[in-house]
Amino acid sequence: MVLIILTILSAVISNLEIGNTTEIIMILAAIKFLVVAFYFMELREAHALWKVLLIGCLTIFTGLVIII
Repeated sequence: MVLIILTILSAVISNLEIGNTTEIIMILAAIKFLVVAFYFMELREAHALWKVLLIGCLTIFTGLVIII
């Protein structure tokens, strides 16, 4: 249900005429990625190193895309 709400929210935001839609959509996509990774791939039970690496890579990738 959370993924559907986030997807609908990103679709609504993409149709708005505001200046920073790219940043908001990237952040929503990152949140959806984390929900899928921790819930469906069961990474919440994984070693802390994998959690840190996943969140770190996602943060770096999202930050680079927003900057560019």
